[in-house]
Amino acid sequence: MRKGRPLTVHHLNELLLICSLVLLFAVVAVRISSHSGLPTLLIYLGIGVAIGTDGIGVTFNDAELTQVLGYAALVIILAEGGLGTKWGEIKPALPAAAVLSTVGVAVSVGLTATAGHYVVGLDWRQALIIGAVVSSTDAAAVFSVLRTVPLPKRLTGVLEAESGFNDAPVVILVVAFSSHGDLEPWYTLIGTIALELAIGAVIGLAIGWLGAYGLRHVALPASGLYPIAVIAIAVTAYAGGALAHGSGFLAVYLAALLMGNARLPHWPATRGFAEGLGWLAQIGMFVLLGLLVTPHELGDDVLPALAVGLVLTVVARPVSVLVSTAPFRLHWREKALLSWAGLRGAVPIVLATIPVVRDVPGSSRIFNIVFVLVIVYTLVQGPTLPWLATRLRLEEPEPADLGIESAPLERLRGHLLSVSIPQASKMHGVEVGELRLPTGAAVTLVVRGGTSFVPLPSTVLRRGDELLVVATDPVRDAAERRLRAVGRGGKLAGWLGTGAG
Repeated sequence: MRKGRPLTVHHLNELLLICSLVLLFAVVAVRISSHSGLPTLLIYLGIGVAIGTDGIGVTFNDAELTQVLGYAALVIILAEGGLGTKWGEIKPALPAAAVLSTVGVAVSVGLTATAGHYVVGLDWRQALIIGAVVSSTDAAAVFSVLRTVPLPKRLTGVLEAESGFNDAPVVILVVAFSSHGDLEPWYTLIGTIALELAIGAVIGLAIGWLGAYGLRHVALPASGLYPIAVIAIAVTAYAGGALAHGSGFLAVYLAALLMGNARLPHWPATRGFAEGLGWLAQIGMFVLLGLLVTPHELGDDVLPALAVGLVLTVVARPVSVLVSTAPFRLHWREKALLSWAGLRGAVPIVLATIPVVRDVPGSSRIFNIVFVLVIVYTLVQGPTLPWLATRLRLEEPEPADLGIESAPLERLRGHLLSVSIPQASKMHGVEVGELRLPTGAAVTLVVRGGTSFVPLPSTVLRRGDELLVVATDPVRDAAERRLRAVGRGGKLAGWLGTGAG
């Protein structure tokens, strides 16, 4: 559509057709990538490149619009990641993740910028921008990989928290390095980062707590409103943090993390809605970034990108991990995996649009180097991470703890608990009557091998069973505690000190 021509219904129909076809192809691509091992983000970027100037011929060069939409997509991705992160898994990892997201970022920026200056020949401003841009691990890439690689909970917690936290200081650094005039002193940057992180953390935790409290105590007229409200609260945290001159990215992640662990009503529907939005944000962001790049202009920047990426991958990231985790008890194998799991994705490419929008000299070259670096090293790191985890003997067996989801029954003042019995659970072999659920709670249905039946007290539970448990509001928490205790300790839980009775 030419500039200045009014948008008609016909043009809108054409646009909707193209977008829907791209979206459908992207959804199918998820299935393709699961069999081929190719990271989905590369497929989405490939779709954008295929549609763009060197493909079908769609011309798109609006870096400012890409930056704005990229920020919006990142907000949704961070919200989805926070909602899906379990506090019990991330809590022990918070100190290490916090140091890795601050001290580790500083080390990575310094070493990568030095390589960019002395190896590639960039001036210091350009080298510092590239060092900051690529020092942020990508939340979408990390969350996607962790869904398929069963790592120990401590490592999963470190990687999830790091990817949620380190976007905030990196954005501040990129904006500072991309400003015109002299660079601010290092101590001023540290003070600015500390202040913005503090403001973002306070606002995120406050909005997250208020949102969780309100959703638990206000009965909405339709279950479909709960997911919308959760996402709206998370976006409010981002906007509030940013408008208060704090870190909006940290605010949205913390608000979502708090709500995701508050046992909100209709949680399965909320989780599914957020996951769908997260996929949509990833697809849209990657396709848009693929449209923005011009492949035939990348040739001269391939070797510089490979050089910077090599230093980042085998020097800067490992050194930042070693320095950041020195105060913590981590085995060398865990440090090795953390070093290799510094996955990059769309976030560095989005951040590379900041110097383009601000007309920093050499910004087009910065964008091209970052784009090539992300493509090449995602191809190297993503598919090899499961293999490395196996070689380092860091794969985690299937969890033995029960998966329990709750949906409220407002009129009955009760809750319907969906309980999954994993393979390693000690609930295997326990009779329904031996669960000793509190008065007001009962197992109403068992689903086994696709067949459902109403259990008797003598019904023996098996691995892989799905249980539906109805519990009145006053005993819901006690019923959950009892089910988890039996899952960990078996029928004698409570009598032998293995959980609550």
